[in-house]
Amino acid sequence: MTSTDRQPLSAVLITRNAASQLAGCLASAAFCDELIVIDSGSEDATAAIAGRYGARVIQADWQGFGPQKQFAVEQASHDWVLCIDADERVSERLRESIAAVLQAPTFGCYRFARCNRFMGRYLRHGEGYPDWSLRLFDRRRAHWSDDAVHEKVLATGEIGTLHGDLLHESAESLETYLAKQNRYSTLAANAALASGKRATVWHLLLSPSLRFIKFYFFRLGLLDGIPGLVHILVGCGASFAKYAKMLTFQRSGQ
Repeated sequence: MTSTDRQPLSAVLITRNAASQLAGCLASAAFCDELIVIDSGSEDATAAIAGRYGARVIQADWQGFGPQKQFAVEQASHDWVLCIDADERVSERLRESIAAVLQAPTFGCYRFARCNRFMGRYLRHGEGYPDWSLRLFDRRRAHWSDDAVHEKVLATGEIGTLHGDLLHESAESLETYLAKQNRYSTLAANAALASGKRATVWHLLLSPSLRFIKFYFFRLGLLDGIPGLVHILVGCGASFAKYAKMLTFQRSGQ
């Protein structure tokens, strides 16, 4: 199938020091008609690798995840965009689904499952799968939220679902992952307070517990072995940290 058989598609992503992961990502997105990389001052070979894969590289100061991704979408030459991260890969089945649906799109936005690799194992249950991600859309009918963290695509109209997985090939260590969750919980706490929300002791006590029950038992995270257990417990810890930080900020008047 050639690009003339379907709606033209731009793959867009944001980067910073992503040289170790970027090549695999861009190779998996080579079926797209355009590759756009918005880089935030990488000090490694990110820009050079992107150039080798024919991507258009634009340097831009960091604005936060949501605004940065929306900026990337706005730089695309085509209205249909596929938003991916440097540590993600478009599986063959997902690639086929995207090519097929763009021949005659029924919806303006499409979601698909993201399969997360954690502690050397692809998670197939719990919080790690299917991890539905809305990443393929007509930018005239959807846009990224302006959230600094936990950004999401805000769509108008119905959303379609595609077969095939987006493979999240995170190679970060557990230590790095925990540090990232700590940063994210601070951003999430600040964002919640800025929106007028307030935390209570009940949030602190119940949120992590209910989260564990939901993902470990009802979503069968127990079937993912030790990696699944650790992944869910880290998420519970991040939930606890978010509300603990909110309470701390509230008490200090921040």
